[in-house]
Amino acid sequence: MRRGTAAIALAASLALAATACGSSDDDGKADGPLTITWWDTSNATNEQPAYEALVKDFEKANPGIKVDYVNVPFDKAQNKFDTAAGSKGAPDVLRAEVGWTPAFAKKSYLLPLDGTEALSEKSAFRQNLVKQAQFDGKTYGVPLVTDTLAFVYNKALFEKAGITEPPATWAELRADAAKIKAKTGADGYWGSTKGYYAQPFLYGEGTDTVDAAAKKRTITSAEAVKGIKTWQGLFSGKGLHKADTTADAYAHIQDAFVNGKAASTLQGPWEITNFYKGKAFKDKGNLGIAPVPAGSTGKAGAPTGGHNLSVYAGSDSAHQKAALKFVGFMASAKSQETIALKNSTLPTREDAYTAKVKADPGIAGFQKVLGTALPRPELPEYSSLWTPLDTELPKIAGGRVSLDKGLKNADLAMAGLLPDFKK
Repeated sequence: MRRGTAAIALAASLALAATACGSSDDDGKADGPLTITWWDTSNATNEQPAYEALVKDFEKANPGIKVDYVNVPFDKAQNKFDTAAGSKGAPDVLRAEVGWTPAFAKKSYLLPLDGTEALSEKSAFRQNLVKQAQFDGKTYGVPLVTDTLAFVYNKALFEKAGITEPPATWAELRADAAKIKAKTGADGYWGSTKGYYAQPFLYGEGTDTVDAAAKKRTITSAEAVKGIKTWQGLFSGKGLHKADTTADAYAHIQDAFVNGKAASTLQGPWEITNFYKGKAFKDKGNLGIAPVPAGSTGKAGAPTGGHNLSVYAGSDSAHQKAALKFVGFMASAKSQETIALKNSTLPTREDAYTAKVKADPGIAGFQKVLGTALPRPELPEYSSLWTPLDTELPKIAGGRVSLDKGLKNADLAMAGLLPDFKK
């Protein structure tokens, strides 16, 4: 670790009293289980029950280890862990969004997992997901669930409009939206103003927010401008819903789609269970899932998301050993199958895509589009680059700033995050 072994040894010697790393009472008891703490960042309503059940299964199989399960709201977890790890009070195990892993590894907060029990079945995982969990050549996370964006659509509304195939390009989507509006009265497409959801428009032009290898910011390049112009154009026109820049925009889009008021959008598998709760998808077979449309390059691309399980480098050796065993259990094929069946999330290893798992049309559909998912570059700051876009894109879509001005503002903010990158 870059922080040095002395710092880790010091952290271990402090016999942390914080709940995160197991209390000192656990360490000295030969007659009681050792307690490790896991911060789970999954949805407390839809996903938590499955994880809690797996924790109980692990404890039954490993009576010498107790897991203190803590569900931490996803939107607060990154900053909370950053603060806790900096003060030597972090949990033994963290369910981290894939973008957090290299960022925390850079700060020496995470334990390298190569050659450990946690990653003993490394070859079973999708290798692009393992690569995404690496920093400086070492692996700091075990992929637990994966995701990407797809073009999701209401098959019945498309068929009613006489459309037999999902659009392969953004131009086809514009034409389809007009037909759907004319034939059904529903909006053909409703897009998001969030930076993450604009990423496919950049990929479709063969670019990104940055060129990590060349250490260049590319959000104001001609290709990026072209991609964002295409994105902007899908907020106006027949069958295209105008940009929603309110704080509740995400909920509005989701509600319209699941209730048949919007025929299509871009969305990830984390919403599969909620899709099925809407009246439009009581028949699960009505949910269409296809790759995101392609840009002028003819190639479609979507960001790779998901979550890894990581182990805190500041825990003492006993807690690390128990944490590694726990991570290995949670990321096993059997556990991933259970998680997929309960939560309709995508496994990160092919042997977890059993016949039972693929019987869920949502999972089967998203599995087929994983080939368009592009791994994030090994850049700790990469995920933070969507924040400037989250600020500027709603202004662009709402007409409050020009496209060029908005992207220049985003570029300026990105320059602050990446001072070594040139334009």
